[in-house]
Amino acid sequence: MTRTRILAALLMAPIAIAAVLLLNTPWIAAVSAIVFLTALWEWLRLADIDDTLARTALLLLNLLLMVAVVWASATGGGSLVLLKMLAMAGVAWWLLATLWLRHYDFASDHDTRARVFKLAAGTLAVIPAWAALCVIHAGENGGHGNRWLLLALAIVWATDTGAYFTGRKFGKHKLAPRISPNKTIEGLVGGLVAGVLVAVAFAPLAGASLAQLPLVALVAVATVLASVVGDLFESLLKRHVGAKDSGTLIPGHGGVLDRLDSVLAALPVFAFGQIWLGF
Repeated sequence: MTRTRILAALLMAPIAIAAVLLLNTPWIAAVSAIVFLTALWEWLRLADIDDTLARTALLLLNLLLMVAVVWASATGGGSLVLLKMLAMAGVAWWLLATLWLRHYDFASDHDTRARVFKLAAGTLAVIPAWAALCVIHAGENGGHGNRWLLLALAIVWATDTGAYFTGRKFGKHKLAPRISPNKTIEGLVGGLVAGVLVAVAFAPLAGASLAQLPLVALVAVATVLASVVGDLFESLLKRHVGAKDSGTLIPGHGGVLDRLDSVLAALPVFAFGQIWLGF
């Protein structure tokens, strides 16, 4: 399984990097919308929407929301204001999701009310993350948006890798045993260190000055913590329905949502930090 996981990662990573660096913002918005909506399809399954027709209708509604956002932004002279507002909404949502994690049994049953909460959570996770991705890639703060987006993704990837190896070697204290028994506090620390180091090391390539590096490091800390919340929240959804993975599309990795859970939470936080601190 580990070999399959590594081979799949080696195949996906160059494709993702090439797309981020070579595609212009409208194209990256379109491609990422397809990927994010695929993750949302899996989210709907975890929310107990088993009927294919119902899941398709809900997916189309979210697609229409994306199209409406693009149309409104285009008719507004190409302004990113609406996208930025959605990204800010994403930050607010993930703060609420942190509270949800503290109450494991909330919406854990399979009744209509629980489904409504999880459906709303899916939209609040996916749409703002997609908006944040577009905002970062557009690069209003001096250009190089594609490099900043790649840096944001690299922070998440480094966090996952650092947490995995640190947790395996040093992990003793469980982070959230009821939600994700394999995650440890030591792994969190290792992931945090790895994410911040990657951010500081590669931010100059995206155009950050030496004076801005402490600000980048601060945003990286927040981004890492958000990515952990995203990971834990998907684990919570899977625990509620007794699922091991969100899907089977990616060999060795599970579903698309399994690969994007951290990214969904990290991107709005990174975008907010970049807008607020101006790098």
